[in-house]
Amino acid sequence: MDVHVRDLRYFLAVAEELHFTRAAERLFVSQPALSKQIGRLEATLRVPLFVRDRRSVALTAAGSALVSPARDVVARWDEAQRAVADAAAAETAVLRVGMSTSVGRDLLPSAAERFAMRHPSWRIQPRQVDWGDPTAGLADGTADVALIWLPASAEPPLTSRVLVTEPRWVALPAAHRLAGNEEIAFAELLDEPFLALPQDAGAVRDHWLAMDQRAGHPVRIGATVANADETFEAITNGLGIALLSSGNAAIYRRPGIVTRPVTGLSPTLLSIAWRAGDHRAVVRDFVEACTAYRPGEGREETAP
Repeated sequence: MDVHVRDLRYFLAVAEELHFTRAAERLFVSQPALSKQIGRLEATLRVPLFVRDRRSVALTAAGSALVSPARDVVARWDEAQRAVADAAAAETAVLRVGMSTSVGRDLLPSAAERFAMRHPSWRIQPRQVDWGDPTAGLADGTADVALIWLPASAEPPLTSRVLVTEPRWVALPAAHRLAGNEEIAFAELLDEPFLALPQDAGAVRDHWLAMDQRAGHPVRIGATVANADETFEAITNGLGIALLSSGNAAIYRRPGIVTRPVTGLSPTLLSIAWRAGDHRAVVRDFVEACTAYRPGEGREETAP
């Protein structure tokens, strides 16, 4: 009878922990189920792999001899799974890029052009996601990579690279008392009603409310908005003001709305993100294509 890769994973967990309970917790299985599986592996190999008593677990000579080959087999199988995933993705040849509203600054066309040099048969598929999902589709698997604002969501674990660092501006009604100022100190905005992202946006919601720079001053929420269109409507109707990145100021310039630089705030960071552990070549190459972008190659639109 052949040994399954799962059996080798179980064996390695016990060999590395030398403790069945800890190994079971690591594998998210019950300790009796793990013991039963190890027993079957020993029966298949016709040799004991561990010496057990009530206080300790130790490898036998046969168990020690199996550790290195088992690691090789598991590593090769993981590599094979990644290759299969790459091949399956290559059949559809579509890389889904999540984002909130549109991304300008010429970033996406520039990245797509560089990406096409390595993967000419692939197509970039932009996917618009409302602001309630700060991962822009990475959390539910509807995006392969995403352009997001930091701080990133803790779940799922993401890896990201900063692409653009920009000052924060404010969008406010054209009739606002501060609309005529060339720039506005954040202290002058503390008591204003702010437009807030949905609660599910978490730390990104707090960032666009500048919660970390209010020194305990409470925030007034004028309305909750889930996308750019709702934001434009709310500002025009005087429901509140909204912080935004300087690179996106152009898309807010419409009748009834003005944008101004805000002093006294830290900058905002636009990044390219992907799920931690996603090692597909197409993801890596698209990330590299994005990081090759230099501000000034074009002008962009990404809200907030």
